[in-house]
Formats: sequence, C-alpha cells, structure tokens
Amino acid sequence: MTDAADVQATIEELWVYPVKSCAGVRLDEAELTDTGLLYDRAWMVVDAQGEFVSQRELPRMALIQPTFKMGQLVLRAPGMLALHLQLDAVEGPLKVRVWNDEVEAWDMGDLAAQWFSDFLGADAPASLKQLRLARFDPEVKRPSDPKWTGGREAGTQFADGFALLVTSTASLDELNERLVAGGHPKVDQRRVRPNIVLGGVQSHDEDRVGALRIETAAGAAVIEPVKPCARCPIPDVNPDTAETGTAVNDTLRTYRADPRVNGGLTFGMNAIVLEGDGQVLRVGQRVSAGWRFD
Repeated sequence: MTDAADVQATIEELWVYPVKSCAGVRLDEAELTDTGLLYDRAWMVVDAQGEFVSQRELPRMALIQPTFKMGQLVLRAPGMLALHLQLDAVEGPLKVRVWNDEVEAWDMGDLAAQWFSDFLGADAPASLKQLRLARFDPEVKRPSDPKWTGGREAGTQFADGFALLVTSTASLDELNERLVAGGHPKVDQRRVRPNIVLGGVQSHDEDRVGALRIETAAGAAVIEPVKPCARCPIPDVNPDTAETGTAVNDTLRTYRADPRVNGGLTFGMNAIVLEGDGQVLRVGQRVSAGWRFD
C-alpha cells in the first residue's frame, strides 16, 4: 500500500446478522470488536449433531428477522410468536461445527430450539427437523485463515471465516445494471450480506485497496480487506419470500470469476480488524485507504 490516502470514501451502510444466515439488521452505528461488529453472527442454528445450517439448506431462514430491544434479541418470523432472548443469557454448553472448525459454544435452551424447529422444520429434510440455537463463547478463539491474513492473528465468531465483509454501493449498482440488462429485477444489499458498505468509490474499488482507516470519535479504526468473498447460492435467495433463483449468480458469472479464489464468483471483500476494538463505527464516517499492489 502507498503512504498517501489514494481513496476517500464514507461509510454508507452498516449491517449486522445476529443469527448466522438469518436476516440482517441495518444500523446507524455499531461497535467494532476484534471479531467484527458487536453481535454479528453471535448466534447460529445447528442440527442435532451440532453442524451449522444456513439458507443453502433452509432458504426460509431469510424470513427470520432479528431486532434489538431493551437488552434482548427479538426474533420474528411469519406465523410465529416473537422469540425473546436475553443478550447476556445462555443455558448450557454445546459443541458445534462451522465449516472445518469445531468449537465449544453455548446452547440457548429448549424454547429457542423448538421455535427454530417449528418454523424451519416443516419443509426441511429429516436430518434438519430438530434444530438448536447456539451462542458463540467469547472466551473461544476462532482464527481466520493465516494464508489470507498474512500470518497475522485475526478472528471471527460464527461468520464463514473473517470478521467483516466490505462492499460498496457502486458495486451493487453495477450488478443491478447488468441484472436489468438481462431482464431481471434489481436486488438490494440484503442479497450480498455486507457489514460495511462504502460510498464515494468506484465499482469494486474494495477489491483493490489496502487497509481502510475509519475516522471515529475516539480516533482511527483500521480494517484490512484480505480475501475476495466467493459467493454461494445465498445471493439468489429472495429475502422477502425465501424463493430461490439463479439470476444473481448467473450474472456474476459473466464478469466476476476471480482467479484469486480458483475462479469463484466474488462480490465484496472479507476483512480483518487491525485496530479499533471498542470504537463505534457510524454511517457517514470518513474512510481512507491506499491502493494495494500485490
């Protein structure tokens, strides 16, 4: 990266996804931690063997909408009474698996398990009829792949592999232009599930920058994009209906095959936290970075 701040941007949107693979919460401000934004992917739905499940297997997870209210995580879904979970409460130990990582976590109890099983189980395969809700244990370290972090220590909670996902408004605008040209409707940021959306940059500039310096009230927070985000079928799940399609990935295939991840279709950059644990990120804050020269 060069010394000069070649790129000037702003934070245009902030998102957290409290329960992995359920709907997100758009925020005006969010606390940054070493493992990402506070409460992002802090909970995760698992099967009877403790293996995580996602919209890949259960698209109806997209219809579960979390909100934060008075020290609680409140979950709502069509046809269901709201589930209220205390942010600081768990019920017992639980071993879970997310991708290749087996970690000690916490179980959120039988009421939460029944709620998720009732809403998601009706159309689920037999192996996914009985579900439980796990809470990440902050005492547990789940490191990101050192191949991409340059050997630096960096961690995450139940996200796929990295603390943050950074995209830009311009990148989504380009995708939508291509979707419309192909006869498909536009999509919004919910399809690509970012944590930080940058404004004031060109399409996919997030692919090409080094460490992002964010000016907060308490100083500077620094995050670094390290790995292109290879996309699975989730961007083709309609967040309003849970219906699945192919238009988004079919469109990405025409211009976003990325040799850095063996030809995977990429959109956005996975990022790690270098500085700023405990600082508050807000929409509108200035972001600066230099170009990365690999």
